[in-house]
Amino acid sequence: MQDDIRNAVLKVALGFSVEEVTEEYGVEDGELKLVKRKETRKDVPPDLRAVRLLMEGTEVSELSDEELMAEKERLLRELAKTGADREDI
Repeated sequence: MQDDIRNAVLKVALGFSVEEVTEEYGVEDGELKLVKRKETRKDVPPDLRAVRLLMEGTEVSELSDEELMAEKERLLRELAKTGADREDI
């Protein structure tokens, strides 16, 4: 369970995307039928508080928000180089 929590905080620290589906139904001939379906994608930006939480207890916990943002960008570039997919985290 501790790994699940860490992975969830890591996902929030890096930012993620969520796909939402909204469906409207209406009654036709006594049956429910799909009238409207809307799919949207919502991007959730990275959260610096989550980054700080992950880095607590290390020497980087005293970094400013700007320094944390620079470190986050560096880490994302490293992930991109290794071919890691952020949504799999």
